[in-house]
Amino acid sequence: MNQPKPFSQACENNKGPILHVLRQIFVKPVTVWEIGSGTGQHACYFAGHLPHVNWQPTDRAEYLPGIEQWITQSGLSNLKSPVMLDVNDAVWPCTSIDALFTANTLHIMSWQEVTVLFVRLKGLLAEDATVCIYGPFNYSGQYTSASNEFFDQSLKARDLLSGIRDFEAVVAEAQNAGLNLVEDHAMPANNRLLVFQKSRLDAA
Repeated sequence: MNQPKPFSQACENNKGPILHVLRQIFVKPVTVWEIGSGTGQHACYFAGHLPHVNWQPTDRAEYLPGIEQWITQSGLSNLKSPVMLDVNDAVWPCTSIDALFTANTLHIMSWQEVTVLFVRLKGLLAEDATVCIYGPFNYSGQYTSASNEFFDQSLKARDLLSGIRDFEAVVAEAQNAGLNLVEDHAMPANNRLLVFQKSRLDAA
């Protein structure tokens, strides 16, 4: 018996607002690597609305079959089969990244894994690469809403190493990887979409 496709209501809720920003960011033909594709809903939706972009979903092995279900049913030629990727992997399944998107992953990872993510990106990002990170963030060490505080507590109750990350700490790690913050978009449900650009000086 075929397993039902995985489904995330959060993906359904936020895909439209995220796409509105991505249309302004990914304006040229490019391959976007998605870290932590989860159910695969974002990959299908964004690839379907950004036909000039090739979308490369990635995730840990246990999520790949569900992602593949979404991709197969989408029939999109610019949506690639998912590949296994864990940020902790010493070698990633690529040699260069021009564009990267990730949603709701940094608060699931441990902080050590967040730092590893940026270390890996430092060695893989091409000149003028763009990195988009969606999710909740704290600013100046403070929650931006009561709902985010409750969410953070629920995350830590499940895994003490997870939790909403501080905006300033994430920007610092990005800067260490040669990335400059160029946009910080307010999003629904007290989330943000951070857009980073690789520094030309770093790429030179």
